[in-house]
Amino acid sequence: MNHLNDLTDLKKEDWEKIVNLAIKIYESPSNYSHICDGKILATLFYEPSTRTQMSFQTAMLRLGGNVIGFDNPQNSSVSKGENLADTIRIISGYADAIAMRHPIEGATLAAGQYTNSILINAGDGGHFHPTQTLTDLVTIKKEIGHFDNLTIGLCGDLKHGRTVHSLINLLSRYDNIKFILISTNELRLPDRFKHIIKQGNCSYIEVLSIEEAIAELDVLYMTRIQKERFASEELYNQQKNVYILNCAKLLNAKADLKILHPLPRVDEIALEVDNDERACYFKQAKYGVYARMALIMNFMLQADKEFSTLNGEDLDKHCKNGNCITNHEDYLKKSFINVGGKLYCEYCDNSL
Repeated sequence: MNHLNDLTDLKKEDWEKIVNLAIKIYESPSNYSHICDGKILATLFYEPSTRTQMSFQTAMLRLGGNVIGFDNPQNSSVSKGENLADTIRIISGYADAIAMRHPIEGATLAAGQYTNSILINAGDGGHFHPTQTLTDLVTIKKEIGHFDNLTIGLCGDLKHGRTVHSLINLLSRYDNIKFILISTNELRLPDRFKHIIKQGNCSYIEVLSIEEAIAELDVLYMTRIQKERFASEELYNQQKNVYILNCAKLLNAKADLKILHPLPRVDEIALEVDNDERACYFKQAKYGVYARMALIMNFMLQADKEFSTLNGEDLDKHCKNGNCITNHEDYLKKSFINVGGKLYCEYCDNSL
């Protein structure tokens, strides 16, 4: 597999090898400082980012490689109307690997049809964020030591939260994971991902407050209410500030609870929590560099290059998700897959 749209593109044993490699790199980084000598990574960020973009750049530089790219599409030919396919074709001639973040869901899967370079999804709209999930897995493995038999609270915007969606995709492959979904009714987890939980040997319950869940949790995964995912500021204002984690809410939590957050935070974690030993989100961000170093190494060192293809059926239908890439790049082949008797767009996972 030469493209990474989500970690579920890989076999379980393959992503576990990457997690273990990341921990080895963390412990002895100098052993890997020339792995990518002479290689070039392009970071194409159509959407603002600090951690993801800089950690990809840092990862490549620490492996001995070089970095090109843009962090604002208005500074590229995209501003002149160049479509995604043409941009990707051009960059493929310059770089051995591409890490792409895009605000439109399914953009990475679409771009993968037009490149011979390694392509890594650095976040596509509210869809997936596999390298953040890899970072989350490295953090859990380093801080807890295992993935099975955990109770994990996911709090905040579970509807649009790509980090949550990707994490559920992965952790549902392990045994006896209990998800406690903490959100308002308006931001509940989509049915598509509840189905994924049920398919695994896992369970979930839905609650409305952190206090209802905190005593049970091994991991609390806080997320930001993402203003950029809402159709209007009015809708955003109705949901913001609903969930704020503070020290008072941690009084009944386990002593070995691990608090994670993909960052950036706004006000969903009070500053006073930073001094709690259970707060792992800044360590989590640091682990992200080593996670991405391991991922880049995994792809760069593959002898056989195999390119991702669309697996669904090309039907005479249109995706109803206005933020799906197929509704923005009209040359793309449509592709729908059947999951649990329902048709879903293969690009963005939206149900018909």
